[in-house]
Amino acid sequence: MLALFGTVFDDRETYLSAQPDDDYLRRLLASDTFIAVATFDGTTLIGGIAAYVLPKFEQARSEIYIYDLAVHEQHRRKGVATALVTELKRLAAERGVYVIYVQADYGDAAAIALYTKLGTRENVMHFDILPSEGAA
Repeated sequence: MLALFGTVFDDRETYLSAQPDDDYLRRLLASDTFIAVATFDGTTLIGGIAAYVLPKFEQARSEIYIYDLAVHEQHRRKGVATALVTELKRLAAERGVYVIYVQADYGDAAAIALYTKLGTRENVMHFDILPSEGAA
């Protein structure tokens, strides 16, 4: 799935240069806070979601954040992304999650169209805060 994300997002460096070892991946996949959903055409991976379960503190409930969703270019516009999100919704309902949310970049018309079809749009701002800034 990392190779698919690297190719689709044109960021092979991030996704392939420092891949975690198998032990790390086993622990991640066994955790209650990470979900991976993949879809295949035969034995070929054609799409995937990486999502995080975020337990909340204000109420005894959780959210799911879709961190990455990608579909191989040859398989787009065929319902693959919708099927991936549908499976994530099923898993979320199974876990009692109250909402799934995702970000889309301005200008990413395909992602915006998909998420508009599947959910309610909220206009928010996103900020990256580096932990090393201002640290002594």
